[in-house]
Amino acid sequence: MFTVSSLLVPTDFSENAGQALQYAKEIARNTTATLHLLHIVEPVVYPADWSYAQVGFADIEQELFDNAQKELSTLAGVLEKEGFKVVTSVVRGRASDEICAYAKENGITIIAIGTHGRSGLEHFLFGSTTERVLRKAPCPVLSVHLDATKK
Repeated sequence: MFTVSSLLVPTDFSENAGQALQYAKEIARNTTATLHLLHIVEPVVYPADWSYAQVGFADIEQELFDNAQKELSTLAGVLEKEGFKVVTSVVRGRASDEICAYAKENGITIIAIGTHGRSGLEHFLFGSTTERVLRKAPCPVLSVHLDATKK
């Protein structure tokens, strides 16, 4: 028997991620599963020969990390008032790798992830975090495309 005990919702605070959270909430509401909200701060890439800029970029990365923690804390507060059990985490790394690692380490039952639906050159240039998660995840993945939900 398949029991849903925890849902991981990776978020970049976009509308797409918000839609994935709505799906996760419906599943959690019917199963009393814990919602895990995860934000990944990807490394800021900077030219190696701009040595004076490294400190500035490190500061920016820390600011992104701190802001994400505040944002997740606020979101968790709202969800807890709605009666959900919530765990939040902010980590550094490549998004798809960190999502899969978090799911494995925390025994996540389902990952609910928003997708931007990029195609063509944009997909080639930026890749797809959701696609990589679908291939590598240790559990089922619910991929939510914003446009599909507005029909």
